[in-house]
Amino acid sequence: MSKYQGEQILVVPRSLFDELGDFQGFNSDWSHYVDTLLNPKNNFFMDRAEAEEDPTHKQIIPYCVFHHEGQVLHYTRGKSSGESRLHAQGSVGVGGHINPIDAGEQHLGQATYYAAVDREIDEELNIAGDFSNRIVGLINDDSNPVGQVHLGIVHLVDLESSEVASNEDALANLAFQSEERLLGELFPHLETWSAHCVKALFGK
Repeated sequence: MSKYQGEQILVVPRSLFDELGDFQGFNSDWSHYVDTLLNPKNNFFMDRAEAEEDPTHKQIIPYCVFHHEGQVLHYTRGKSSGESRLHAQGSVGVGGHINPIDAGEQHLGQATYYAAVDREIDEELNIAGDFSNRIVGLINDDSNPVGQVHLGIVHLVDLESSEVASNEDALANLAFQSEERLLGELFPHLETWSAHCVKALFGK
């Protein structure tokens, strides 16, 4: 059995992404992409082991960036991270795949997507205070094998409190970092998606 143990994940055809307008990096013009990608007619669940090696499909990934008073939550991907190809890289994105459990009794669509976002946040972080969550863009990077099979929907999560703790070993060395430090000494160590997000969201 593969390391993914038969996990099913939400995907869309790469051809649909190309029709909507292929791009590289961060794209703040996200609304027409998201409306189409999350339309139940355009997505379906696929075996993850197959999807990870199939660039004709894009796995939809909510990618949440947590922000509090000029500080951004940063961590190092631990060995237990679901994506071994990103191990030991720095990241500002928390999220994961959309699974059938997120659909519940509902038809696939935006309700399924937002259920996945809430589940991923609850699974990976313990947040003491309230927060607001909004989509700010999309991230795509076909320059490496991981990026070729994934498409990120970027959320900016504004936290009322800095009291945040990791619930998973995969999020190692969790700490708030200044925007300046992320754009400076930490930048070369960021995974590509995080690098694109930091530059787009916090670059001057």
